[in-house]
Amino acid sequence: MDIAQAKRRENIAEYILYLWQLEDLLRALQFSPEAVWSQLVAPRTGSEEHKQMCLLWYMDIVDLLRREGKEETGHLDHTLHLIADLHDLHLQLLKLPAGEHYRGTFARLEPSLPELRVMSGEGTMSDTELCFRALYAAMLYRIKGQGERSAVSDTIELISPVIAELADMYRKVETGEIDLFKND
Repeated sequence: MDIAQAKRRENIAEYILYLWQLEDLLRALQFSPEAVWSQLVAPRTGSEEHKQMCLLWYMDIVDLLRREGKEETGHLDHTLHLIADLHDLHLQLLKLPAGEHYRGTFARLEPSLPELRVMSGEGTMSDTELCFRALYAAMLYRIKGQGERSAVSDTIELISPVIAELADMYRKVETGEIDLFKND
């Protein structure tokens, strides 16, 4: 809960990837409140009251996964909506003066998108969601020690700068630090 809140404030991309990882972890724990408590809550420092709040937060995510029919696979609608917001920002940055630097960063990734799309088997998802899914897959391969090291590293090195810059622009727009429509 605390980690998610901090990530949400600081870096929307890390927040999304964190929640995706948490979804998979909760599935691995079979949504068991006892397993969630022993594996995720009990090792934390803090008061019993705070630990209870954390358990309730985790179980709220479990409830959402169940309500959305994503007990086995899939990602919460909440994160997919955030990715859609990021994609809308991506499209704006491709057109507006405020996106000049972003366009250069994205241009280095763009030629690889068709290959990523074929590898993912998803022809209709947005470029932004495709990037998130590729990053998450690379992260999982790295954690599990699977996949060709160079392919995982290449994926991360290619996509990370784009998603990092997009997340930074999202934070700046959200906090009012920049105005996309202002010509400075």
